[in-house]
Amino acid sequence: MENYKELWDRVLKELQSTVSEISYSTYITQLTPVDVIGTKLVLTTKTETFASGVATRLLDKIRQALKNADTGINDIELRVGNSRENYLAAQGFTSSPSEELESTPLNPKYTFDTFVVGQSNRYMCAAAKAVADNPGDIYNPLFIYGGAGLGKTHIMHAIANQIRANDPLKNVLYVTCEKFTSDLISTIRQGKAYSQDGDSFRNKYRNVDVLIIDDVQFLAKKQSTQEEFFHTFNDLYDHKKQIVLSADCHPKEIELLSDRLKTRFEGGLMAQVLPPDVETKIAILQKKAEMKKAVLTLDVALYLAERSDSDVRSLEGMLNKVIFASMLHDMPITVSLAKDALRESSTQALEEAISPDTIIDTVCSFYKLQKADLIGKKKNKELVEPRQISAYLMTELLSIPLVTIGQALGGRDHTTVIHARDKISELIKVNPRIATEVNDLKNLILKK
Repeated sequence: MENYKELWDRVLKELQSTVSEISYSTYITQLTPVDVIGTKLVLTTKTETFASGVATRLLDKIRQALKNADTGINDIELRVGNSRENYLAAQGFTSSPSEELESTPLNPKYTFDTFVVGQSNRYMCAAAKAVADNPGDIYNPLFIYGGAGLGKTHIMHAIANQIRANDPLKNVLYVTCEKFTSDLISTIRQGKAYSQDGDSFRNKYRNVDVLIIDDVQFLAKKQSTQEEFFHTFNDLYDHKKQIVLSADCHPKEIELLSDRLKTRFEGGLMAQVLPPDVETKIAILQKKAEMKKAVLTLDVALYLAERSDSDVRSLEGMLNKVIFASMLHDMPITVSLAKDALRESSTQALEEAISPDTIIDTVCSFYKLQKADLIGKKKNKELVEPRQISAYLMTELLSIPLVTIGQALGGRDHTTVIHARDKISELIKVNPRIATEVNDLKNLILKK
C-alpha cells in the first residue's frame, strides 16, 4: 500500500479540476491524511464547521476523485481534531458513494453582473439581490415565477454564486425539483427511506443554510414528494434558513399542489418575471454577443429583437445562428447576413438534416465511441469530454430546448447541459486541440 500522504496527493490533483477554487481553498486545504484503514483513507480537519462543509458539499466529489485517481481506496473516514470518532457515521452520512445524491452544479457565469436588467425583471432582480446579501433575514421564501426562458434559472444561480462569494462557509444547495424528486424516489425504491441512507437524503436537503429549488411546478401530482418537501420546508423555515423557489406560474395555478404548500410558497415574497420588451432584448443581445466576442451593431440587434419570440432562450438561439453564419462564411455580422442565416436555419431540409441523433452519431464516429457509452452514466475522462462537446454542438446548431438536449444525452437535466456548453465554449478559446476538433465536427455535421 502506498503511503497515505502520496495517495492524498494523487486525489488532490483530481480535486483541483473538479472543485471550485473557493471550495478547494476553504475546505480541501483544511484536510490532512493521517491513516489508511482497509479501503478507507482517514482525514482530519480542525473543527466541526469544516467537517460539516466537507460532508454536505464535497463528499461525493472526494469519493469520485478517489476513484479517478485509481488509488484502491473507495471511501474516507473524517475525524475532527484529535477525536477518533468518524464524523460521517455519527452524522448519518451514507458510507458508500451515491451518484443519485450528487448536487446540481452551479454555472459560474450566471451572476448578477451578467444578468441584463430591464422593466420586465427589475423587481425580481432587486428581490434576488436582497436575498443574496441577507439570506434568511428577509423575503423567506423568495418565490420567482414566469414563463420558460425568461432568466429564472440564471438569477437563481446568481443568488447561489453571490452567497458563496460573500461567505464561502455558507452551505448553499441548488437543485432542480426533478433532482429532488429523483433523489427521494431512489431512496424509497431501494427501501432506504427509514435507514441511514434515508437520513443521508434528509441531511442533504435540511443541513443547509440556503436551499434553492428550480421548477417546483413539477411537484404537481407527486404526493409523496410533496409530503417530504413540506417537512423539509418547515424544518428549514423554522431554523431561519433561506429558501428560494422558482416555477413557470403562480403557486395558485399549479394543479394538484397541496393547499398547505401553496400557502407556504405565498408566505414570503412573490416576484414575477415578465417577457422582455424590445429595448431589453437589444441589451440582452449585445451583452451575449460581447460575451461571445462578437461585434453586434445596433441595427442587427434591433432586427433580431423585433423578430424573436417572447423568451430570452429563443433570442440567444437566433444570435447563435447569426454568429455561426458569420464564422462559417468569414463575414462581418450585418442585417443581410442575419436575414440569410435565419432563412437558412428555418428551412425544412436543414431541420431534418441536423438532429440530436445526427450530432451524437457524428461525435461517436469521430471519437470511436459507442452511443450507449456516450449517453450513459459513466464518467471516464474519455467519455465526459465528447459528451460535453455533443451538448455544446446541439446548443450551437439546433433551436431546441435545453431539456430536450438533456433527454437526448441520457436524461440529463438542463443545468448539466448549460455547464457542458459553457465549459466547451471556454476550452475552445484556450485549447487549440478542442477548437480544431469542434470545428471539424461542425463541418462533418453540416456536410451530412
